Amino acid sequence: QVQLVESGGGLVQPGGSLRLSCAVTGGFFSINTMAWYRQVPGKQRELLARITPGGYTNYQDSVEGRFTISRDNAKGTVYLQITSLKPEDTAVYLCNYKRPDGVEYWGQGTEVTVSS
Repeated sequence: QVQLVESGGGLVQPGGSLRLSCAVTGGFFSINTMAWYRQVPGKQRELLARITPGGYTNYQDSVEGRFTISRDNAKGTVYLQITSLKPEDTAVYLCNYKRPDGVEYWGQGTEVTVSS
């Protein structure tokens, strides 16, 4: 069974940085596309960044330049580096694992709060 566990969230001041991690077990990590989303209560879940098995990345326009997605296939982990954090980045950040057949798995999320 595929399991995703996010970590690295917390309280950070505006302008700060964080690196979120998502460790995947039980699946064939290296052949699957991974993505990061975020969720704010009352709003639609928002796709932030995606990385293919070969390392190709794409980003939502509003976060490109501040967010960097990467993966370590040997560790089965995907990362999201966030810089220049803003209060509007406050959200629960979720990791997504999508199999080639379209089946998706989600982690429980890690909460990021940006506040002074």
